[in-house]
Amino acid sequence: MKKSYQKELLDADEIPESDLIQNLKELKFINTYLGGHDVIKKGLKKFGKQNHKILEIGSGGGDNLMMLKKHFPDNEYSGLDIKDVCIKYSSSLDSEIFWIKEDYKKHKPIEPYDLIFNSLFCHHFDENSLVEMLVWMNKNSTKGFFIGDLHRHWLAYYSIKFLTNLLSKSYLVKNDAPESVKRGFTRNEWEVLLKKAGIENYQITWCWAFRHLIVVKK
Repeated sequence: MKKSYQKELLDADEIPESDLIQNLKELKFINTYLGGHDVIKKGLKKFGKQNHKILEIGSGGGDNLMMLKKHFPDNEYSGLDIKDVCIKYSSSLDSEIFWIKEDYKKHKPIEPYDLIFNSLFCHHFDENSLVEMLVWMNKNSTKGFFIGDLHRHWLAYYSIKFLTNLLSKSYLVKNDAPESVKRGFTRNEWEVLLKKAGIENYQITWCWAFRHLIVVKK
């Protein structure tokens, strides 16, 4: 499938709060039942389950971090997102996780993180910006980082388009879910991006449903 560079609606600066929150709720459902949370759990297990200081960039509604905290409570979790609504919504659901409203590129932690990860975040960026992100994640983590994102494939595109049109109440999800697949990356493209970022020690694993898990260990 040819890659799309069409911006997603979620990337707009001004989104009504109620619309964004509905989007976050539905993304949690998608992550829970279409493999997103499983990919992130697999990523963490590559480093051992416990005793890590962990940051998620692009944390959205916080469902990944809350899921990890439930299964692996002996870690210190932080979530960072540029949208104020996302941080307020996440904080209302779990006040024990440390939530940060900031552009990840401007974030300067007092102490380095052991692990950094993101999920369904990378496809929002073009190739040059994504290489910058890979460099940043590698630089600011002591043990490494991991990424869960979409595999661009025609079957994934038409499947999620059908499911969201049938089940979703969010115009953001109906538009962005299939567009996200078209903006996703193939395994070969990930290899090129990692090489451009100067990263050699990595693993790329295909996971259900049409997702890649990228793990970089130090």
